[in-house]
Amino acid sequence: MPRSLLARTFLLLALLILASTAGWLALFSHIDVEPRAREAATTASSAVNLIRASLFAASPKKRPQLLAEFSSTEGIRLLPAEENDDIQPMPESRFHSLLRENLVARLGEATRIAAEVNGEPGFWVSFRLNPRDEDEYWLVLPREKASRSFAARWLSWVILAVSLALIVAWLIASRISRPLKAFARSAHTVGRGQIPQPLPEEGAEEIRALARAFNTMAHDLARHEQDRSEVLAGISHDLRTPLTRLRLEIEMSVHDENAQNGMSADIEQMEAVISQFMDYARTESGESPASTDLSALLENIGEHQNAIGHPLAVELAADLPALTLRPKAINRAVVNLLDNAWKYGGGAVSLRAARQGKTLHIDIADHGPGIPTAEQERLKRPFTRLNSARTDVTGTGLGLAIVERIARLHDGRLELLPNPGGGLIARLVLPLQ
Repeated sequence: MPRSLLARTFLLLALLILASTAGWLALFSHIDVEPRAREAATTASSAVNLIRASLFAASPKKRPQLLAEFSSTEGIRLLPAEENDDIQPMPESRFHSLLRENLVARLGEATRIAAEVNGEPGFWVSFRLNPRDEDEYWLVLPREKASRSFAARWLSWVILAVSLALIVAWLIASRISRPLKAFARSAHTVGRGQIPQPLPEEGAEEIRALARAFNTMAHDLARHEQDRSEVLAGISHDLRTPLTRLRLEIEMSVHDENAQNGMSADIEQMEAVISQFMDYARTESGESPASTDLSALLENIGEHQNAIGHPLAVELAADLPALTLRPKAINRAVVNLLDNAWKYGGGAVSLRAARQGKTLHIDIADHGPGIPTAEQERLKRPFTRLNSARTDVTGTGLGLAIVERIARLHDGRLELLPNPGGGLIARLVLPLQ
């Protein structure tokens, strides 16, 4: 079975049309047998009676000329029947059985019909000029008289009717599947965290109701997303002002250097938590997609990591293409994965990028304890962390959730794979198209 609803609906409608047409043709063929057999029998018996009457009415001298005229104008021949004639009977079919019954009823029990006599094909009918005569003759008609076939015009009409029915079936199937495709595209847009265009509220009553409900849902989701962003932005602004004052107060009032460093670290952690909340709330950041040199973007990330004291091994394939994406969002996703690798992985961290078929893989590999396979999907959800040595660092549990949202925003995905050398490979998969 095809996968799309359009193809499945059209296939079922086409099968229904073809089955009904085949049933109609079978019924017509069954009903058409008897009148055609009766028509062929009438033609043959009429020819026999005409020849009888003509031969009886004509003088003996003119009979050969009369038979020659029958043969030339009507395709009818008259031959004497012999005892040693090699006779091939008509095929055993309903049509020929009815033809034989009709001829016997019209010409008598002694009537014989054959498809071939002495190797010569035709429609052969035996008769006697007079029932009391022993001499028997063969009337040879064109074989088409005893055959049954559909007229060409009927076949043309059947082809035309089936073609028109299939075209209408395609139009019906497309009208059913078109709004569903629009729903699927809009739902996919919502799943990526974007606001879809309102669906047209037209068509059948059920489709209009579904479009109206979907538009309402999308509008409510957009409003809730905006409200959440505004609330988080307000919280961020309101918290950062007193945090700045606290930092200044610590530097001026606390004379114990250890206490001062500890309190400053706490404030930095609070600011980092606020920043992660803001990143999660504003994954898209209102950024429009643009053609981006991915090699340059990743090289800049590597240079920045080395500048802040994180020695990063960068391996970029030479054939990396320019992609249409949101560069700030991709930069945020890669940096989040690198931060996770430095915090939780330990050891050397590497950044690799290469093409794989129709996708682009950006791999961040570390040599830490890794993540169990059963926990990989769960850790992509917000505020989720492992109770293991890998998460023995303070954090919000939003890092992977932010990367997952950015990946879905670009029709990609985040994969967490075991590193063959030990540790974890966080792979950001982006489509090339």
